[in-house]
Amino acid sequence: MTRRPTLLAALALTATAALTLSACGSDDDSPTKDNDKIAGADTGGEKSPSPSLSPSDSGGRPKITFPSDAKNVFEYQKTGDAAKDAALADSTLTVNAVDEAIFEADTGTEALGFYIKDKALSSYITYVQKYIDDGETWVGETRYFKYKVTLSGEQKAYVTYCSDESESYIKNKKTGEVDRSPATERSYVLYNTSLTENSDGIWQTTDVVSDRGSKACQP
Repeated sequence: MTRRPTLLAALALTATAALTLSACGSDDDSPTKDNDKIAGADTGGEKSPSPSLSPSDSGGRPKITFPSDAKNVFEYQKTGDAAKDAALADSTLTVNAVDEAIFEADTGTEALGFYIKDKALSSYITYVQKYIDDGETWVGETRYFKYKVTLSGEQKAYVTYCSDESESYIKNKKTGEVDRSPATERSYVLYNTSLTENSDGIWQTTDVVSDRGSKACQP
């Protein structure tokens, strides 16, 4: 399986957040086309008791749509803390927004700027643009798991999670060819994200780093 360039901006961690981010660190992968591509996410399939992530659940939120041949599965449980659960839910919608932009081949989608800002927005735009420039998309299923969330004050949160890309594949949009190369340890990625709640109650991702092949995410 080939992969797109991994993320991203440098994530500034507080001491409190760092306690929850075992095995975290900035991504040191090279941005080569053939060796560093990742497959993304869709709106479907998170396990109960995770909250529904339908983008139309809350008024004013942009609708996110995906093709039928790509799906994202989010695996986490509600914490019982309203702020933590909201941050978790919006972090998954960030993933959805990025992948919608990839599918639409458009870095100006409404959802991308709705759920992401600051360093993360700049980095994700670069991330999506690489797909556009290469004429690629992805198909299959990506699984997100091992979620951890930590609050810092009333409007700051840190969310970490793993992705399993072993069943998601890069597709050439022009030829329709799908690269189904076998999965390796680099099919598993650790993400560390920083989120801030805005005045409308949306937890926007402001910073993100990834660690491809992280031992913390291996099966």
